[in-house]
Amino acid sequence: MNFIWVWHAKTLKRFMIVAIAAFFTAGILYVESPELAVFSTGDKPVAIYKAETEEKKVALTFNISWGEEKAVPILDTLKEHNISETTFFVSASWAERHPEIIERILEDGHEIGNHGFRHEHYTSWEEDKIKSDIQTAHRIIEEVTQEAPKYLRPPNGSFDERVLKIAETLNYDVIHWSINSEDWQNPGVEKIIENVTSNTASGDIILLHASDSAKQTNKALPEIIKVLESDGFQFATVSQLISGAEAEAEEIK
Repeated sequence: MNFIWVWHAKTLKRFMIVAIAAFFTAGILYVESPELAVFSTGDKPVAIYKAETEEKKVALTFNISWGEEKAVPILDTLKEHNISETTFFVSASWAERHPEIIERILEDGHEIGNHGFRHEHYTSWEEDKIKSDIQTAHRIIEEVTQEAPKYLRPPNGSFDERVLKIAETLNYDVIHWSINSEDWQNPGVEKIIENVTSNTASGDIILLHASDSAKQTNKALPEIIKVLESDGFQFATVSQLISGAEAEAEEIK
């Protein structure tokens, strides 16, 4: 049976993690939304999808691979609601074309992660090509932001054991999600709100998009923020959420 291990991060010292054997296969999601994070135990890399914390904090994360119409309005909405700590995973080819939006993301206090260079499925590539794409994206994002990214979401959420190992050798943690808004499918504003808020718990990593293909995200965002804040949640970057965390393994079949 095909399966993959992801990690449930717990707010303790990261170096206290007990290594757990993990096996990975290529039967992963092929959509423009989900991507994953690697948490290295020093033995085999695994994917981070959530932080178990006593604090009521969640991470809003936005993927951007193309377009310039949706990102700025989303940034405006976040600013209007005094949300300055989210994480944007950006395609480096997009970042190269839109340095002014990257500058705005950073000025507003948000974090930037690596979303690859070419937005294609890594699992269909040879290892050298995967490594080259991540390195190219790293170089470009670092040039644009003046800061080296440390979190990776492979394009299309397409990963396998090879991708996770390569990410680890390049000193990346690969970030998954525990809440999928499915906003990339444009299912309707109310459905996006429901997907995000109906089962949210402390430590969740929420998957959203700021590409032009996600036409309803910004319309849903104010209500998402309102509901989560009324439930007592605060917003954090991925770094803030998982920093110094121990991990539990969960099998995803």
